[in-house]
Amino acid sequence: MNMPNIENINRSIDVYKKQLLQHSLYKEIHSVDDLKLFLEGHVYAVWDFMSLLKALQSKLTCTTSPWIASPNPQVRYLINEIVLAEESDLTLYGTRLSHFEMYLQAMEKCGANTLIVSNFLNEVQSKGIFNAINESVLHKHIKEFLTFTFETIENGKSHEIAAAFTFGREDLIPNMFTEILKELKDSFPSVDLSELVYYFERHIELDADEHGPMAFEMISFLCGEDAEKWKEVETVSKKALEKRIKLWDAIEELIEK
Repeated sequence: MNMPNIENINRSIDVYKKQLLQHSLYKEIHSVDDLKLFLEGHVYAVWDFMSLLKALQSKLTCTTSPWIASPNPQVRYLINEIVLAEESDLTLYGTRLSHFEMYLQAMEKCGANTLIVSNFLNEVQSKGIFNAINESVLHKHIKEFLTFTFETIENGKSHEIAAAFTFGREDLIPNMFTEILKELKDSFPSVDLSELVYYFERHIELDADEHGPMAFEMISFLCGEDAEKWKEVETVSKKALEKRIKLWDAIEELIEK
């Protein structure tokens, strides 16, 4: 693993991660209704993460027939291992679902609205991703967040998609939200937040112990000693975090309204 380059990128994006961790949004989540609005905005980040993952699987493994072995068995293993957990993980009740489906169920359990995101996904299937984004009723910053993700995917550079997937996703925020959820659970015992708490705790467990190190190893393989690729990874990582900050701005605005 190319730790010097990974450490350099982590240093360069540290200011953006601090902005996310210190964002004023967290102080706006006082009630279950506030939490519902947060979930209704954040769900798009859960979904587009799955899209980044599947784009990587398509590029780094063979997903077509006739099957031909992809170039690097280790990277093939890494991405398939992440897909296995993200696309068919164990739920709180011992069944199998993707993390996105788990998130939707958790939203429904606590009374959050899942109709808007469901309608949006129907539009994606019928009109294509960019038309669906442009014609949606989503906040402009949520649209910008999704547009950046799918432009990165469409651009097609594996190391840039991996950058948005790896460095463009915060690894500290789930801890923070687990604490918020536990506080809300104590304050509003009549609302069932067990599935949400489980989702975030599972997210923390997988990212810290397995998926984080795997993703760094994947980036190292894709960039090797190519300085230009590492620079592009840094650029995409910064932009991804900038868009995430704007997503937080949008959710905060929705809560304040």
